[in-house]
Amino acid sequence: MIDFYPEGWLIDTIENRLSMQSPTTLAEACHDGKILEARAIVCDGEHNLIVDLGCMKGIIPREEGAIGIKEGMVRDIAVISRVNRPVCFIVTGFKKSEDGKTFAVLSRREAQNICMNKYISNCKIGDIIKARVTHLEPFGAFVDIGCGIVSLLPIDTISVSRIDHPKERFNVGMDIRVIIKAVEGDRISLTHKELLGTWEENVEYFSAGETVAGIIRSVEDYGAFVELAPNLAGLAEPKENIKPGQQASVYIKNIIPSRMKIKLIIVDTFDYDYRPSVPNYFYNKDHIDKFLYSPECSERVIETVFNDSLLTLNRGNTNPMHELSYS
Repeated sequence: MIDFYPEGWLIDTIENRLSMQSPTTLAEACHDGKILEARAIVCDGEHNLIVDLGCMKGIIPREEGAIGIKEGMVRDIAVISRVNRPVCFIVTGFKKSEDGKTFAVLSRREAQNICMNKYISNCKIGDIIKARVTHLEPFGAFVDIGCGIVSLLPIDTISVSRIDHPKERFNVGMDIRVIIKAVEGDRISLTHKELLGTWEENVEYFSAGETVAGIIRSVEDYGAFVELAPNLAGLAEPKENIKPGQQASVYIKNIIPSRMKIKLIIVDTFDYDYRPSVPNYFYNKDHIDKFLYSPECSERVIETVFNDSLLTLNRGNTNPMHELSYS
């Protein structure tokens, strides 16, 4: 399968720069139908994008700005928001302006159509693909999965440990990997948490008797759930004057794999603006058929099976984070 990348990945490559080195090389790229990238510098009053090609100016007409603009299915903000950002396109031809200067006519929509037909439409459930975070909302992260085609990563699929907002995991512009969860026509559903490791893989970094860093995720009458890693949490004994979102120093009292249970004692807490870092992926292949989060010795089974009828199996409590740590 041909590789296509999120916008911004090609702009600084040698091949991309050579294709825009001169009018001649740009004409060759036009003939070959090559997807290129350059920075959009202006969106004019008619919502045409002006692109700096180096050797000349390029124009992406409004209706060529994205799939769905012409049909009215996508709002013009999809074009306006590309100013000062890399945009992908193919060169469809050349014209002369009123002052006699040659400019290139570009189509981002056609580049997206090629990406959709040759790449995204061939993706299968369980395929792991590259993505770039484009913007964040309370309900999830929108990610570019190729040539500016955006898909939603719902907040509950980002990690096993629950978060209040995707900004706790991602920054806009961050490059991540995602799993194709479902394909319904042109709509792609994604998930991410299965790449962040099983309970056993995460717990190997911790030992009973250690005092480690964590984040308080929720406070209950019976204790506080403390995240030790994006896919690992433990239950701390009740403590006064603590609140979700605080950083915590926690003592690991006990680890019980058969019950996916980590007993913690909160030593200290403090307020801190958490800065997301690039995710640490435990699974680095290009496809996954099944993800078994729980240890084989566990009394509970938490498993995701990637096939045409996606199945998430979670016997017992329906909240994996709470299931990790319940007494």
